[in-house]
Amino acid sequence: MRFLLATLAALPFVSCAPAPPARSVRKPEIIEKTPVVATPTITPAAPSAPAGTPHFTTRKISEITFEGVEFDSRNHRLVVADQPDGPGSKFADATAAGNARGGIAAVNAGFFTPEGAPLGLVVSAGKTTGAWNSASSLGSGIWFENPSGGTGITRRETLGRPAAARSRELIQAGPLLVENGQAVSGLEAAKTSARIVILWDGGTRWWIGKGSPCSLADLGRALASGQPAGWKVRHALNLDGGRSADIWVSGSVSGGPFANRPPWNRPVRNFLVLVQR
Repeated sequence: MRFLLATLAALPFVSCAPAPPARSVRKPEIIEKTPVVATPTITPAAPSAPAGTPHFTTRKISEITFEGVEFDSRNHRLVVADQPDGPGSKFADATAAGNARGGIAAVNAGFFTPEGAPLGLVVSAGKTTGAWNSASSLGSGIWFENPSGGTGITRRETLGRPAAARSRELIQAGPLLVENGQAVSGLEAAKTSARIVILWDGGTRWWIGKGSPCSLADLGRALASGQPAGWKVRHALNLDGGRSADIWVSGSVSGGPFANRPPWNRPVRNFLVLVQR
C-alpha cells in the first residue's frame, strides 16, 4: 500500500475539469450597410374603423401643398390605364383616362422613355408591358395589386421580378419617399418640381395626389412628419412629376370636382384610375 501511494504521488496531477476552449481570432468583417427592407402588410389584422368613402383633401405641410383623394382599399381600388401606342394615343389627360375607365379620380403614373415606352414594368388587368427596371432609382419602388386583390408599396428587391409579373396591376416607379414611417435618406435635395405621389398607411387607407414644387428630400420629410390625408404615412412612392403631373377628381367625390394640369404639360404613357370595387 505504501508503495502504491508513493507511486501515485509521483504521477503528474491530472484535473477532471474540462480544458478551457481554444480562443480563436476572428477576422474583422466588412459590413455593407443596406436599407432595411420590410415585406408590406397587405391587409391589416384589425381595421381601426369601417371603410369610409373617398374624399378630396388639401393640406399644406412644410410649405408644400398636397391636393389629392383619400380612399379605403376595402371599397375602392386603383387600376392602371396604359396606352400601348404611346403617350396621348388614347387619353389626352387624367380627366379623359378617368372617365374612360369609369373612375372617380385619376393621376398620371409611371415614367417613360423619350420614345414613349414605359421606364419600368407596368401591369394593367394582368397584361404586362415594359421591362423590369433593376438599376435606376426611378424603378426602385413598386405599387402593386396581387392576384387576390391585396395592394401594397414595396421595394423592387422585396417583391422581385417573378411576383411582379404575376400581379394584376402594377407600376414600377420611384424613389420611395417614406418607408416604415421614416423619410428615406439620400433623396435628391436641390431640384424642385411638381410631384405626384401615392401614400399608404400599411393597412387599407390610401391617398393619391399632387404636391406643389419641392425637392424629393423635402417631400420625404414632409410626408413622414405630416399627415396629408389625416393619418400617419407608412409608405410613400414618388410617381412621374414635373411636366407630367396631372390630377383629376370627379364631382362625385366629396370635396370635388378638382383638376390640375398646367397647359405646358406633356402627354404621358399611363395613369392610375380610382374605381369602385
